[in-house]
Amino acid sequence: MKLLVTGGAGFIGSNFIKYIMRRRGDLEIVCLDKLTYAGDLASLYEVWDNSKFRFVKGDIADSGFIDALFEKETFDAVVNFAAESHVDRSIESSLDFLRSNVLGTGVLLDACVKYGNIRFHQVSTDEVYGDLSLERKDLAFCETSPLRPSSPYSSSKAGADLLTLSYYRTHCLPVTISRCGNNFGANQFPEKLIPLMIVKALNNENLPLYGNGLNVRDWIYVEDHCSAIETILYGGRAGEVYNVGANIERSNIDVVKTILTMLGRDEKLITYVKDRKGHDLRYALDTSKIRSKLGWTPTVGFEDGMDMTLRWYLDNVSWLNDITSGEYVENNERMLQKTARLK
Repeated sequence: MKLLVTGGAGFIGSNFIKYIMRRRGDLEIVCLDKLTYAGDLASLYEVWDNSKFRFVKGDIADSGFIDALFEKETFDAVVNFAAESHVDRSIESSLDFLRSNVLGTGVLLDACVKYGNIRFHQVSTDEVYGDLSLERKDLAFCETSPLRPSSPYSSSKAGADLLTLSYYRTHCLPVTISRCGNNFGANQFPEKLIPLMIVKALNNENLPLYGNGLNVRDWIYVEDHCSAIETILYGGRAGEVYNVGANIERSNIDVVKTILTMLGRDEKLITYVKDRKGHDLRYALDTSKIRSKLGWTPTVGFEDGMDMTLRWYLDNVSWLNDITSGEYVENNERMLQKTARLK
């Protein structure tokens, strides 16, 4: 089986590639990534020299490039992680998000139809549902909840979801969608909450927290997300959406305090800053469908996951330094040049 993984140099994509290659020796992986600011080839060191892994640099929104790739390769399935994903950046400018998340998904779907009705899995987000009240702890989003995205980012992901489902209806393309909560774990780019706070705390810098810090997110350890995608890829029903989560609700302030406690830092480092525009209050997912229909369950709790995450960052300070200094961009280029010479 040959699998195209788009956005594979990003946080979740790289973790998925490493996870599934450890588990399924029959898989051949082609990793496609544009290598924007959040793409880091060091995240793929573990599989880089594996004969069943190959990296290709390219843009999913470039239809000519994608056509040439699909013409050359014979893919059995596509897992689309490729996306602009940082909410703050989407508020500043939405065009890159529309191009990658909507147009790019459409280009991939067209290729899947053109080159043999190829199995397609879209990796989405719980943010497409909008938010819930902090007071109504009994409420959670299910797969049939209406889409009410709040930000340009989540709107672009909702658009990609609707486009994906339209290809099932119109072309009978075998598609599935997973909508997941907030991920945490190794190799996450330090613009997201947990790695950003880890970096700040390690340097004894102020930890900027939006508003009052009471916004609640549904957290999941990244390898549990990877196992859910594997489960859907091999056992999911075409045309279906599956919510993925560990049902671990934590407020942002509680997450930050947990990090400070585990690192032995003072809570006085927390600094409250002006809230994000349109900041969603609470995310919560009803994950009964994937649990009952596909038998998937998460295995890592929040405390254990945080312990593994913190240990990874403490053991990989050089990786953090390369990211924060920008050295990783030159490292990416060196890895690409080395690979080109060996061909």
